[in-house]
Amino acid sequence: MKKAALHNLGCKVNAYETEAMQQMLEEAGYEIVPFTETADVYVINTCSVTNMADRKSRQMIHRAKHKNPNTIVVAAGCYVQTKEKEAVCDEAIDIIIGNNKKHELVTRLEEYFAKAEEHMEKGFQSGSYCGKIDAVTDINGQKQEFEELYMDKPSEHTRAFIKVQDGCNQFCSYCIIPYARGRVRSRSMESVLKEVHRLTENGYQEVVLTGIHLSSYGVETGETLLHLIQEIHKIEKIKRIRLGSLEPKVVTEEFASELSRLEKICPHFHLSLQSGCDATLQRMNRKYSAKEYKNGCDILRKYFEHPAITTDVIVGFPGETEEEFAATRSFLEDVHFYEMHIFKYSKRQGTKAAVMPNQIPESIKNVRSAELIELGDKMSEEFRAYYLGKEKEVLFEEAAVFDGKPYYVGYTREYVKVAKASDIPLDNRLVKGTLVKALCEDVYLME
Repeated sequence: MKKAALHNLGCKVNAYETEAMQQMLEEAGYEIVPFTETADVYVINTCSVTNMADRKSRQMIHRAKHKNPNTIVVAAGCYVQTKEKEAVCDEAIDIIIGNNKKHELVTRLEEYFAKAEEHMEKGFQSGSYCGKIDAVTDINGQKQEFEELYMDKPSEHTRAFIKVQDGCNQFCSYCIIPYARGRVRSRSMESVLKEVHRLTENGYQEVVLTGIHLSSYGVETGETLLHLIQEIHKIEKIKRIRLGSLEPKVVTEEFASELSRLEKICPHFHLSLQSGCDATLQRMNRKYSAKEYKNGCDILRKYFEHPAITTDVIVGFPGETEEEFAATRSFLEDVHFYEMHIFKYSKRQGTKAAVMPNQIPESIKNVRSAELIELGDKMSEEFRAYYLGKEKEVLFEEAAVFDGKPYYVGYTREYVKVAKASDIPLDNRLVKGTLVKALCEDVYLME
């Protein structure tokens, strides 16, 4: 039995695809081992969202080859999609698999092993085959269909991520992803619902809908994200539906009103912001103003009691003045988020922002980033404090230890982390109780 190890870099969509590839390998008879162990095949699902992500992808590829020079290294995903020529020249890579071709993993491995065996039959030494398989297509040059991958048993024990959409048509000036993932394409509702049913049979109670640009679900098929959610809501064994990152303008009165009628919806919404200054948003080629973004947050708060609203912010975007940064900070305080993911702008070759004038020095980015991280920590603490003394339902996930004492930890619908002492296993159980105090910085105690 051949051994295979996988490593994922990047987003939740990548993570889903990595687990789907692992399931393919298991079904083909491979034994899955940790990436730290010696394997016959290493699969690295790469990321290319920043230049640093490219570098990390290359590092993991070379680390795998160094671990076992005779191993087969498969480099898949966004890095090889955008840097195909570079990947072809990299001697550490044996098989290159682009986006929308990950379903071919097992077939490509069989092809490689067949060629290696033929090489040996010609009298060459075992392990001397140096061929390379390149399974990358021009993802932007033709209409692509949604790549059907599936999972039955994700690595998460209680929460299953489901990829329902791929590609992006937005072309933000700092982002390479439309070139790495291609245009928007949506998974059929029938396929999504089948996967949700399979997951429920394996005990999953919560699903998280993910995509490269989730808000675009159905734009090319006539379907809508709202309709998909409503259909999933009908599946009896699903108790929670959580949404991945949304574009602010998808949050309309109708959207929020209809969601609020669905008791399984988790009031936890990630609305990508990037900047609270209109001038910066325009240079980023974002498709909304700060006012429109705030309107989306206000609508959510109209229909949901104290919803968790989280976001992403880029600091140090080219041309960001002190006044523009101050406008962003003021906007963040006004909206008052549960959590903020703060990123220092990273120049990405091949994007419009990379050649913009007035690039911001790293020292200034560091100061602005630290300031917003501090603000975010303060707002997170204030958000969680709202629930002290309130009864909440928690889906417990796993055992943990705090101050030497055993607990089970899980999350509320708003994604507040909670711990509870228990003499019986609580994993994958929904339990109601009162949140009485902070057990540590970001974990609340339930009694």
